[in-house]
Amino acid sequence: MSSVVDRTFAILELLSTVPDGLSVKAIAEHLDMPPSGTHRLLGQLVQTGYVSQDRVQGDYGLTMRAAAIGMSFLRRSKVVEITQPILDSIAQEAHELVRLSVLETDGLIWIGVAQGATVGLRYDPGEDQGQIAHLASSASGLAWLSTLDDDAALMRAARAGFQTETSGPNAPRGAAELLERLGETRARGYSIVIESFMAGMNAMAAPIRHPDNGQGIGTISISGPSVRFFPSTMEALGPRLMSAAEDLGKMAYASQFFRRALSSQAD
Repeated sequence: MSSVVDRTFAILELLSTVPDGLSVKAIAEHLDMPPSGTHRLLGQLVQTGYVSQDRVQGDYGLTMRAAAIGMSFLRRSKVVEITQPILDSIAQEAHELVRLSVLETDGLIWIGVAQGATVGLRYDPGEDQGQIAHLASSASGLAWLSTLDDDAALMRAARAGFQTETSGPNAPRGAAELLERLGETRARGYSIVIESFMAGMNAMAAPIRHPDNGQGIGTISISGPSVRFFPSTMEALGPRLMSAAEDLGKMAYASQFFRRALSSQAD
C-alpha cells in the first residue's frame, strides 16, 4: 500500500470485520504497516468521526457514522429495495439462505440476503454481507467467472488465489480444475460447489446478466448445510434460480448500482 488513501481504507476495511475493535499494534501487524504511521492515521480517523477509541482498553473501532455511509448509499441506489422481493421468494421456496452479489471494480460484493431456513441447522454468515466473494471457491464467484472467457476468468481468479485460509476441502487446486468447473457451470447455466467455499456448506449460483449485452453484473446464490443441501436438491432448484437471475437482470435499468457494475466490468 503506497499511498495514504490506500492505508486509510485498509484500516477501515479491517475494522469493519472486528466490531470489538483492535489495538494499534494489532492493526499495524495485520496490515504490515509501521505502528507510528498507523497511530497517526487512526488519530485522523478519530477526528473525522469514522473511528472511535475505547477509553478503557484503548482499542480502535468503527463508528456508526462509517456504517451509515454504506446503508445510505444502498438505500438511495434502490438496489436492495427492487431486488428483495425476488430474494425473499427464492428463499421461501428453497428453505435456505439466498444472497445477491453485485460486481464492483474487480470483485463481487454480497449486498442482499434472505433467509429461508426457519428451523433446524441454518447457514447464516451475516459477517459476509458487504464482503467480497472469493471468485475461485465460492458459488457466486464461479457463476460470474463463467460469463468471461477462460483467459479473463483465470486472470481474475488468480489475483485472489485459488484457495483461502478458510476454503473448504474441495476448493479448486489450480487452473485446470477451475477451468473444468467453469465448463460445467456454462453448460448447466449455474454453478454448484460442494464444500468448496467453506467446509460443511454447499451452494449454487446463477449469473445476473445485463439485458443489453449479456455481460455478468452480479449473481444470485442459494447456500445451505452440506448435510441437507444436496446436489439433487440444487439441480431441482436450478431452473427457478436461473429464472430469478434473468428477472434481476431486467432490473439493471432501475438502479444506478447495476449500471456502475456494468461500467466497472468494462474498465
